[in-house]
Amino acid sequence: MADKALMRLYAAHRRGIKAYINKKLGDPATAEDLTQEAFLRLAEGSGGAIIHGRAWLYRTAHNLAVDHGRQASRRRTDAVDVDGLSAIADDSPSPEHIAADRMELDRLTRIIEELPERTQKVFVAVRVDGRTYAETAELLGISDSSVQKHLARAVHHVMRRMKS
Repeated sequence: MADKALMRLYAAHRRGIKAYINKKLGDPATAEDLTQEAFLRLAEGSGGAIIHGRAWLYRTAHNLAVDHGRQASRRRTDAVDVDGLSAIADDSPSPEHIAADRMELDRLTRIIEELPERTQKVFVAVRVDGRTYAETAELLGISDSSVQKHLARAVHHVMRRMKS
């Protein structure tokens, strides 16, 4: 782009572009930044002669202002009244509930420990670790059907003991 042509456009339209953006955004500092951005884009993108420079500048300024407004709305957070926050229910478990859950987990652990060692390993591998029957069979060196039988025994034992 010819430097002289760019300088003439800058001198002729900088204030108008800035006022246009400031009217859209209501922020003089941002309007100044976006005005400079519009002229920078014109300087980088024209590659030669300036054709319809004024119209291009206003369209670019409009697009920059719209993009800035969109970004600002995505970043915006609304203030919340602190008194309103206290009305939100606390859904964390109570200390009593936590203690009861720990006792239940301890009970389940004791019940699992009643099982024969191989049955315990199968139960933990499948139900706790989330392994497949095939993975468990390979891990323990037994067949898939043995895994199924041990797991059935373990589940039956755990269910029966948890009910009592």
